[in-house]
Amino acid sequence: MTVNTSPAFIDFEASSLDLIASYPIEVGICMPDGTLHSWLIRPHGSWKDWSESAETIHGITRAELENEGVPVMQVAEELNALLLSCQVFCDAWTFDSFWLHRLYRAAGTTPSFQLESVSMLLDHAQVKQWAGVRQGVIADLGLPVHRAANDALILHHTWDRVICRGEAAVQ
Repeated sequence: MTVNTSPAFIDFEASSLDLIASYPIEVGICMPDGTLHSWLIRPHGSWKDWSESAETIHGITRAELENEGVPVMQVAEELNALLLSCQVFCDAWTFDSFWLHRLYRAAGTTPSFQLESVSMLLDHAQVKQWAGVRQGVIADLGLPVHRAANDALILHHTWDRVICRGEAAVQ
């Protein structure tokens, strides 16, 4: 990948932060060109975990997912179609890879793409800049965080500022 090319970014919101019982409730992607896609995910029949403290953070109710969510198979198929030829990165690989796996396992299929941590693409100086630049992006965009599409867009803009523009965080 060249520094002038942005990868696709993905973010998940989940039922909780329990890496045994939690499941994805929303997924958002920001394509290399900045186009956003997101899905509320209807809970699979075996998914029972729910954290009210997590609900307070993301603002998505279980009832909203059951009424408005998209079935896991449809979400997996649409992600595969959109991300077939993309490099896909996230900023919380341990959690995001778990929820990606949980989604695809429930759908009975596999991803057409590999998920990697954005930190794999950064040198030491860029890793040190990332958090500060990300906070600046959040302030500049004025978007609420902890919604999957917004968080994927924040990753896209942070990438652009750190890698493509070479901006340093304001100390």
